[in-house]
Amino acid sequence: MKNMYGLCVALLMLFSNVAWAQGKQVSGRVTDAKDGAALPGVTVKAKGAASSTITGNDGTFTLTVPESTTILIFSFVGYAEREVPISADMNITLSVADKTMAEVVVVGYGTKIKREVTSSIARVTSKEFENQPLPSFEQALQGRAAGVFINAGSGKLGQGLNIRIRGIASISAGTQPLIVIDGVPVTNNAVGTEVEADNPLASLNPDDIASMDVLKDAASAAIYGARGSNGVIIVTTKSGRAGRTKINFNVSHGFSEATRMRKFLNAAQYKELIGTAFKNRFGLSDADLPNFWNSNLAAPGLDEWNGGYDENWNERGFQKGYVSNYAISITGGDARTKFLFSGNYNKQKGIVLGNQLARATARINLDHAVTDKFKLGTIISLFRTSNQRIPNDNAFSNPVQLNALPPIQPAYLPSGELNDFTIYYNNLIEQKYAFNDATGFKTISSVYGEYELIPGLKLRSQAGVDFTNYQEEQYNGRETQDGAPQGQAYASQSTDYVFTSTTTLNYNKAFGDIHKLDLTGGTEYIKSSYRNVASTGENFPNSRFTKLANSSKITAGTSSETGYTFLSYFLRGNYVLADKYLLSASMRVDGSSRFGSDTRYGFFPAASLGWVISEENFLNNSKLLSFLKLRVSYGKTGNAEINNFASRTLVTSAAYADLSGLVVSQLGDPGLTWEKTDQFDIGIDYGFFDNRITGEIDYFHKNTTDLLLNVPLPNVNGFNGVVRNFGSMRNTGFEFVINSRNLVGAFKWNTSFNISTYKNEITRLVSPISPTSRNLSRLEVGQPFGQFYGFKYMGVDPANGNALYLAADGKTTVAWNTPQSGWGNFILGDPNPDFYGGINNNFSYKGFDLDVQCQFVYGNDLFNTGGLFQSSNGRYLDNQTIDQLNYWKQAGQITNIPRPIYGRANGTETSSRWIEDGSYFRVKSVNFGYNIPTRLIKRFRMSNAKVYMAASNLFTFTNYSGYDPEVTSGATNAINIGHDFYTPPQIKTITFGLNVGF
Repeated sequence: MKNMYGLCVALLMLFSNVAWAQGKQVSGRVTDAKDGAALPGVTVKAKGAASSTITGNDGTFTLTVPESTTILIFSFVGYAEREVPISADMNITLSVADKTMAEVVVVGYGTKIKREVTSSIARVTSKEFENQPLPSFEQALQGRAAGVFINAGSGKLGQGLNIRIRGIASISAGTQPLIVIDGVPVTNNAVGTEVEADNPLASLNPDDIASMDVLKDAASAAIYGARGSNGVIIVTTKSGRAGRTKINFNVSHGFSEATRMRKFLNAAQYKELIGTAFKNRFGLSDADLPNFWNSNLAAPGLDEWNGGYDENWNERGFQKGYVSNYAISITGGDARTKFLFSGNYNKQKGIVLGNQLARATARINLDHAVTDKFKLGTIISLFRTSNQRIPNDNAFSNPVQLNALPPIQPAYLPSGELNDFTIYYNNLIEQKYAFNDATGFKTISSVYGEYELIPGLKLRSQAGVDFTNYQEEQYNGRETQDGAPQGQAYASQSTDYVFTSTTTLNYNKAFGDIHKLDLTGGTEYIKSSYRNVASTGENFPNSRFTKLANSSKITAGTSSETGYTFLSYFLRGNYVLADKYLLSASMRVDGSSRFGSDTRYGFFPAASLGWVISEENFLNNSKLLSFLKLRVSYGKTGNAEINNFASRTLVTSAAYADLSGLVVSQLGDPGLTWEKTDQFDIGIDYGFFDNRITGEIDYFHKNTTDLLLNVPLPNVNGFNGVVRNFGSMRNTGFEFVINSRNLVGAFKWNTSFNISTYKNEITRLVSPISPTSRNLSRLEVGQPFGQFYGFKYMGVDPANGNALYLAADGKTTVAWNTPQSGWGNFILGDPNPDFYGGINNNFSYKGFDLDVQCQFVYGNDLFNTGGLFQSSNGRYLDNQTIDQLNYWKQAGQITNIPRPIYGRANGTETSSRWIEDGSYFRVKSVNFGYNIPTRLIKRFRMSNAKVYMAASNLFTFTNYSGYDPEVTSGATNAINIGHDFYTPPQIKTITFGLNVGF
């Protein structure tokens, strides 16, 4: 390692201008005049001399100039040029001349001016989502970043992540992007062992975020090598600024409800449908129905059929929610020391019965210049979350599944006790006699040191830690379904620890007036450790004793430990010629303990070119075209998100009676290595009418090979599969972004619009992966990921009311009980959207501002798996959706709902019957605010005050019949995308708040 650094220094010194030894040395820092942000890449030139340099990533510079030089010239594309006399305090501010092109984006291990970026990066700043009631930070990207598809999954609080950047790039390995917070790669894998795992990043306070930069193509993501195939999201938190100490306080309160409630049968309608199903099955008369139901299905002593009960079980599973948020930040500092302290407390009551989430956070960001050349800094963050959870979608104890109970069965018995004689579990009992709590403690913290070795050459070292302690506690009393007969408790504790050490050497230099060179090299070491211990106890004296210590018998106990390491080397170079010819190249070598000893290291290169065409003589005086840049990139990234020991043959212990022995538990492949994604991107950045209209157009082509798959084996040796590199898939698509400043006077109106497409295709596979059980998703060569495949429902035979299916020969066949040999399997739909995107409009007039953000998804199909029970024309006793009343009643009737037959599969097999269009348009967020004039608040020593109203998920327009078209059911695996199984709807929230500064 010492030799590597010595070589880097020697090579970089070749580019240095050694003439600086004669003269005087000047140091300083350049920032944005508006927000105080550091400006990297600013050209600093001695007036009347050849000496020049450019500012580093933190905006600082050091320049040796002749003794006779008295003035420095500061120039930066998009900013007004300044000439400043040399002084002891060279803290320079530049004002924006062209904000669009001067924006600074965060790239891997550094920053870059947007004008000089040759790769595809989407950026979202805090201004775009401030004061929004966001459940977790990643939802701020929904509809705002082209090429980024985020599915919030459901209305459960703390729901796990589901983010796709330019499509799905893997089958069995991870499909989520790498998330880097303040230079620390963090764990975004869901943690938890019971029910559906929580989102570990739900603890991050969105108010702490300054910006999010999404690295979409290989040219930007390859610097992260083996973890970049699914894209990279770089989160930068707010930091301190020099100046007087400022205090900002934000408080908001609001209420929430479901975006949509489904309609189910009332008591009279239910008796009509189920009564008909009984008569068609058992030959009963109308007079027989009350006795048949009350004798076989009703609670003892209740006349449920004629008792006048009309219970709305669907509404019983939901509740009116609320959200309360309190946040404070304190910032300040001087030329040497800058600090930020922030604290936040957020409490949410969800829309699903019993679901609550509380989050408390604290953060300190501190930067200190020990000398003009040596800087130190630290970020310390602490998070605590407490989640009162609900079971997964497939559990009878999930409150949403209350909608399955018949409306003729009451929730409470005449005695006032909860009715536990319902046909399915009355999980209202859970609210009184059970709980399922998860408490998480997390820190994402780091410390760094930076030293300027010579002018333009800086050495930086950072150590970071992502630590999560996750505690789960579950209790089911003897009165509950899962706890009967004596009560049951479960407790688990998990710790997830990731340590990252990163050292970089950065060289930033300008040569003359037309050359800029930026070189970054470094090494990174990552070590992860995960531990879990859990136990289960049974037999409790009563439901007031809920701890494991109160049980009379410990029935299960387990513990586990796993971990991995990464060792990486990387190098990147950026070159700018005459502010119009751009070149960037990077390479990274990653080694991982997850792979075989002979295939442990992977090489991930990338290169990109840019041409600022508008700087050419034939365009630079154009009144129509103010900016035009062409960029092309190609690179390779990897995916290592598999089990830590997938490449190894494993041995584990096995018990027989009181003896313990060893058995082989897994076959390994010593040649196992990375998934690899090659990506090509070509894009255009444009600006018209003095950049009143700006935007981007991109085309991408991603090809993933060496997929990490569980390859089937003959089961003769006790193993049915082994993880190997086999298979490939391809993603292609377009992205369009248009930003416009429609009105720029006293009344301002800005619009931002983006739309993206992607087409996925499996190009190589061992064999098709077929649907299982109630699912329809299939993987097959030549078809998109997760295509729907199975029986094709063809409606109802008008003659007899029996269901029709498409036969293998292309004709329809009648069958009302079980699948027949003549039924055919067909491609039924595609859960991947044709396109998606968002549109944002921002209006402001004097002290008023209004921001409206919308998102849309078009062309994706959804499989309403719950329809197998909720819309099954009386096969089961579940309450049914309203449309089932249109069942077949007489010969010649044209309908899509078969004749009801209780207990018979007349059209209720898993098929295309419940596939629907999942397209939707959603008013994602609305924020209306008023900035109170300074003259009215200065008497209270306030620097600013704003009152606002914010709403999320305000309106949703869709033809989908389920609760919500934005679904990711926790009851299915990763392949079964687009499946909805009792998935709760998204949360509609309206809040009112006050933001004040002192």
